[in-house]
Amino acid sequence: MTAKPVVPREAADQDIEGILTHHLREAAPQAALGFIDALASAYTHIGRSPVTGSTRYAHELDLPGLRMWPLTRYPYLVFYMERLDHIDVWRVLHMARDIPARWHEAPS
Repeated sequence: MTAKPVVPREAADQDIEGILTHHLREAAPQAALGFIDALASAYTHIGRSPVTGSTRYAHELDLPGLRMWPLTRYPYLVFYMERLDHIDVWRVLHMARDIPARWHEAPS
């Protein structure tokens, strides 16, 4: 099976930008680089095996088909939906947050 392209929405891009800004502001460029590597690995995985992600929040957020995949070594979750021709990444959120409440907030 060929991997599907992973396409982040604007909200996901803004989440990622906020995470990177946080790490850089905390003088942790290695953490920022590690986050980028972990995100790339997650994108590769969900592009190849999209059905392996958890549907835990799909019902709670009333988004049938929504799945999530955790980043390795970083406390973030990638929320996505599989489409016919790509993987649609909706958000990248910290797993310790109230996900349903954070979902409806503007990305920071």
